[in-house]
Amino acid sequence: MSAKDYTCLVTGMEFVFVKGGCYQMGDTFDDKYEDETPVHEVYVDDFYIGKYEVTQGQWTKIMGSNPAHFKCGDNYPVETVSWNDAMEFINQLNAKTGMKYRLPSEAKWEYAARSGGKKEKWAGTSDGARLDDYAWHSGNSDGKTHPVGEKLPNGLGLFDMSGNVWEWVDDVYDEDAYSKHSHDNPIYTGDGENRVIRGGCWSRHPVYIRCYNRRFNSAGYRSYNIGFRLEYVK
Repeated sequence: MSAKDYTCLVTGMEFVFVKGGCYQMGDTFDDKYEDETPVHEVYVDDFYIGKYEVTQGQWTKIMGSNPAHFKCGDNYPVETVSWNDAMEFINQLNAKTGMKYRLPSEAKWEYAARSGGKKEKWAGTSDGARLDDYAWHSGNSDGKTHPVGEKLPNGLGLFDMSGNVWEWVDDVYDEDAYSKHSHDNPIYTGDGENRVIRGGCWSRHPVYIRCYNRRFNSAGYRSYNIGFRLEYVK
């Protein structure tokens, strides 16, 4: 194993090392969604993030059952899991492995999706004509999820950060969170029942799978288009 990758021996989850740095977080393409502004400089430390979304096979190894709506195979992303469910999975995974995993923050998630903080509209490309090469969305998914890793990766070697399933992150949702961010490693932990989801999914138009698009649901909400990926804490 190189110093710049990591594999969980219990689940087989692969993690990619992401070199930290500064970037412009938010709506750098002027799409005019208010909760994606103000664009602001953010610094994130080095981190490891899942190469793929957590799969049904990986979930079943830890939790003993498969909650997914689209039960098409172990390599499909797990979905129909709430933020609370994801936290329970993490707790059990940490206990079984003696390691530390968590949901990434919005800031780290977006930095990773944008191939290390580049001005990138979708994960891997800003060219709408090439989007189908990188992402599953409403125009090409045939109304369902697909196995992780079938599309091209972004510049960091991460797959499906745009499309396939929405991904829970750690932050509490606030429309004005960006006005409250610290510069270094921001995470919004204020009051609120809703948690942020990122990346869009198989059933949404390309506008919703942009790297900087933000949506939310309550922590207990489950849907067949929401899953997650993990951060490994070294």
